Amino acid sequence: MNVLSDMNVGDSGVLEGLDLPESVQNHLMHMGFVPEAQVSVLRRAPAGDPTVYGVDGMEIALRRETAAAIRMHPHDAESEHDADPVPPPDETIPELFEAMR
Repeated sequence: MNVLSDMNVGDSGVLEGLDLPESVQNHLMHMGFVPEAQVSVLRRAPAGDPTVYGVDGMEIALRRETAAAIRMHPHDAESEHDADPVPPPDETIPELFEAMR
């Protein structure tokens, strides 16, 4: 997957950059299309254009020609796991339970 328009319904990826005129870039960035944003393909019109994308809790419909100018890379589940690690268990919790008895 290199551009947003190549993604299928149900796919998600991470936005790399926008290859669009500055005015269009600014408009899309205000709606959440910023580098490193996770974008998912929600649904496509019966004729195939436009497509509805989910980004930052919003649903945004884009034409194929606009989506073709948005560079993407695959969503890396491993880096997401590393970015939000589970904290180690607190060793004082068993002591607190003992104190409550």
